[in-house]
Amino acid sequence: MTGEPDGAGETDLELGSDDLHSAEVDELAERWSAAWTDGAGFADCCTAAVSYEDPLASRPLSGLDALERHAASLRTALPDARVERTAPALRRGGHACIPWRLLGTHRGELATLPATDRRLMLHGLHYVELSHGRISRARGFFDLYDGSVQLGLLPARGGFGEAALLMLRGFGLRRQTG
Repeated sequence: MTGEPDGAGETDLELGSDDLHSAEVDELAERWSAAWTDGAGFADCCTAAVSYEDPLASRPLSGLDALERHAASLRTALPDARVERTAPALRRGGHACIPWRLLGTHRGELATLPATDRRLMLHGLHYVELSHGRISRARGFFDLYDGSVQLGLLPARGGFGEAALLMLRGFGLRRQTG
């Protein structure tokens, strides 16, 4: 008995479900990022039953085909889209975060948003779960409001337009009568 709690001497890597090294996680992140713009590359970095969610997906997606269809809709909406990694992937055990930036021109329908022909630069990250060196689950996080502002679909933050929108939605800004 050493007085240390169980597992106290273990590293995060030993506790995790996948033992990829940092360089391998970065290579996996490169393949993941490339699959979004190149097409048909998810089989090289994901499990067959990959699960995926992001703010534009109307429901959680399951499987390589569903993920590829989702990415194809992004490429249709932003035909010149580029997904660039903005930092090395951060990993801990069987999980990783992949920070990225999306650049492109909005030339087609995106979800239910009509084409605006405006440039878009959106920062986000994918939180991924790893299994046997591949991504088994991914969740994308990005600021949908900021993207809508860039596309001219919503008013800028802090302006009168945003205040009016919030008032219409019932978030205060009502004049009190005496």
